[in-house]
Amino acid sequence: MSAREKLLRQISTAQFAAWELHLYLDTHPADMQAASMLAQYEKKYMHLKEEYEEKYGPLLPKFAQGVEWLKNPWPWENGGDCD
Repeated sequence: MSAREKLLRQISTAQFAAWELHLYLDTHPADMQAASMLAQYEKKYMHLKEEYEEKYGPLLPKFAQGVEWLKNPWPWENGGDCD
């Protein structure tokens, strides 16, 4: 496994743990230990994400601002099939 794959796995693990704790806290909002763990995993996720993006580029695709997609020609405007 490459260093990039290891880092992606660490990111995925931290994100999964944070999400599961978030769901748990939906039904157990008074559990301060779980809330503390959630904050730790969110911080870890953000740190790992920043590390990944510094080394390998954006983790998620960047989309155009506003309605850039509307400026592209539609399939029927190119005289081709819509299929």
